[in-house]
Amino acid sequence: MPATPPQPRRTVAIILLDRVVALVAAGRRVLTGREDISRSTWVAVIAALGVLVATAVSVVGVLRTPEKLTPVTLDPPPSVEQVGASPSGTPRAQARPAVTSPAVPADPPASPTAVPPAVASSSPPTPTGVTAEPTPAALGADFAITDNALLSYGATVTINNPGSVPARGWTLVVTLPRESLGISGVEGARASRDGAVWTFVPDGDTGQVPASASVPVTFRVNGSLTGSAPKACTIDGAACSGLSS
Repeated sequence: MPATPPQPRRTVAIILLDRVVALVAAGRRVLTGREDISRSTWVAVIAALGVLVATAVSVVGVLRTPEKLTPVTLDPPPSVEQVGASPSGTPRAQARPAVTSPAVPADPPASPTAVPPAVASSSPPTPTGVTAEPTPAALGADFAITDNALLSYGATVTINNPGSVPARGWTLVVTLPRESLGISGVEGARASRDGAVWTFVPDGDTGQVPASASVPVTFRVNGSLTGSAPKACTIDGAACSGLSS
């Protein structure tokens, strides 16, 4: 036995329209079948039909535009995760990289000019245009006995300057063999005593020894007949010549 095809689903609007049509047909039958209906009954029937038609029209309008009855609701603001996330299957818009200008390399810092170290010098610098004076040479001295007497003898020490420039200042030291011996008659120097050691320094006339020249110092040794010659003689620490060994 063949299956009965499914009946189409009737909506509320169709049902209301069917009821309105049936009500109108029933009213016509009532009105045509009875001629003695009062006028008030006729008016009531017409009013009922009008109310029914108005209701049907309202229902049909509401059913066609159901969004008018739906309360308006606002969607909550999307969260940070929802904004960042893209719907599945929808390609996410890629952020365009910011266009940046190429970095200009900075100029390398200027290297300081190397300053050569100062050359050490043992002598002080000479001012421009001034000639340095040569250093005086070391002085020498010659000891000699000039005359002998009964209890004394005369002696001369010649101080020599072999250099090319004058020499200023000197110290002559004469050491006698005994403290009992004395020195007198000193010329060309000033003498001082420390036991048997006698020290001579220049006076006003012999304070400077000219270049390639000499100055004399004379004195007399007193107090002995024999064995009174000096044991040592030095000029600025260098030994004098002319002493017997």
